[in-house]
Amino acid sequence: MKKQLKTIVLFLVTITLLQNVIGQNEQSNQKTTQLLNKDKEPKLEGKKFISLFNGENLKGWETLQGTMKFEARDGEIVGTCSEGPSTFLCTEKEYVDFIFTCEIKWEVDGNTGVQIRSRIRKDLNRNTVIGPQAEMEDLAKNGRGWSGGIYGQNCGGWFYPLKAPEHKALKNVIDRSGWNRLTIKVKGNVFQTWVNGIPAAYWIDEKNEFPKGFIGLQIHGGKQGIVHWKNLKLREI
Repeated sequence: MKKQLKTIVLFLVTITLLQNVIGQNEQSNQKTTQLLNKDKEPKLEGKKFISLFNGENLKGWETLQGTMKFEARDGEIVGTCSEGPSTFLCTEKEYVDFIFTCEIKWEVDGNTGVQIRSRIRKDLNRNTVIGPQAEMEDLAKNGRGWSGGIYGQNCGGWFYPLKAPEHKALKNVIDRSGWNRLTIKVKGNVFQTWVNGIPAAYWIDEKNEFPKGFIGLQIHGGKQGIVHWKNLKLREI
């Protein structure tokens, strides 16, 4: 019995070590560059901007990965957290180079974000959304303040956390009871973000792993969260 137990423990330790090595290799293969975003927020008006939401229904969008509810309500998109994995309301169309902007408000606190140039990975039990996400942190994480950072959704974790002293201006930029504007510019392999007009991320995808893809609104898996979006606009560049 003791010999069998020793064999099982040795097996589990070996598996854990292998997983750690694999994780380290995956992390080392993600060649990215993080620069400071010193650019002004792009102009968000003009005839070339198109609305991605008609204000009445979710035509042109599809729900992926999870089963949480998105609905069109009073000229806004509303996503509600429930049981299950994170769920994404995604554009049926894919985009390459563009400027995207939207306004976000929390009715009930919860984690959210906007997928950029994302795609589906066929996993065993589900279609998994992968790709860069412009994070909009839940309000409970007021101390960290990484809204506007870029997270690798199901593909590596943080690509651009907002850790630098120069990101201090973003710590308290979120209106905790009102609307917040998120702006994203993607051109070539350069991803930039702004929150309420304040520069946030400047991330370079050196291997160009995400050259095109859909845009997706996230409701994160968890116990609660109701998030509103409006004024979703995009200009291809």
